[in-house]
Amino acid sequence: MTEPARKAVAGAHLLEAFLEMMSAERGAAANTLAAYRRDLEDYGRFEAIRAYLSRLDDQGFAARSAARRLSAIRQFHRFLFSENIRGDDPAGTIGGPRQPARLPKVMSEAEVERLIETARNAAEADGLGELARLRAQRMHALIELLYATGLRVSELVGLPASVVRRDARFFTIKGKGGHERIVPLTDKARAATAAYLALRTASGAAESPWLFPSFGEKGHLTRQAFARDLKGLAAAAGIPASKVSPHVLRHAFASHLLQNGADLRVVQQLLGHADISTTQIYTHVLQERLRALVSEHHPLAREAEELP
Repeated sequence: MTEPARKAVAGAHLLEAFLEMMSAERGAAANTLAAYRRDLEDYGRFEAIRAYLSRLDDQGFAARSAARRLSAIRQFHRFLFSENIRGDDPAGTIGGPRQPARLPKVMSEAEVERLIETARNAAEADGLGELARLRAQRMHALIELLYATGLRVSELVGLPASVVRRDARFFTIKGKGGHERIVPLTDKARAATAAYLALRTASGAAESPWLFPSFGEKGHLTRQAFARDLKGLAAAAGIPASKVSPHVLRHAFASHLLQNGADLRVVQQLLGHADISTTQIYTHVLQERLRALVSEHHPLAREAEELP
């Protein structure tokens, strides 16, 4: 029997003890336990963690998959150390594989316009009852405000009724970390909100302290309810529901501003990011715009296009 094979057999009882702990103390599901077993049995054939990770890299494992296996290894060695089975934790100093930054999903300007148009048409449809029209106009106002401001969904649904005053072109909001920022409003967002407020007043709901009170329940509209209704609207607009969420519309707000020439620092302020590094996830948009500008305006680029 080879040394790695002897090591795997010798460590089998430790693996069983670890899995028993994960089941009894942490309530790990059967599928989770099976995944831990597969990953740790594979790792058990190696002498060193770095060698194992190197093997995964050679085999073309994605960074996310390798990171998942390293997580199992770390938990296993942490268990061995806490139980005094080992006097050290060799996984504690191992850095995880670098994963590529995930770019946010972004809707095109045409898709956002189609979504807004669908909401507007639903609010103006004939034959709606009072409550149905109020709900439809609320959705129109929510989407116009979200796309016009880039608010976080929790900030949007939790807006107080006092925040939008007559003819107000901006309002102040207290966001993450208690930081205040000024949020400008577009004419379309103001008009949609005014139409919604008029219907709300007529329905007798004007006394609520929330701009978007929940129907039939105390408090304001929930994030979950808005996200659900938004996916329904996406389906009505012919856009895959998986492509649309409140957070995606916030990303669309930022990306479309940058595509049309806005400064990254301005977008940072509008989004309420405390650190510019958070906003820099959108630099791929700027890079595409810069490439387009060079291709369109640089004389050497034009000369290249004219060559036979």
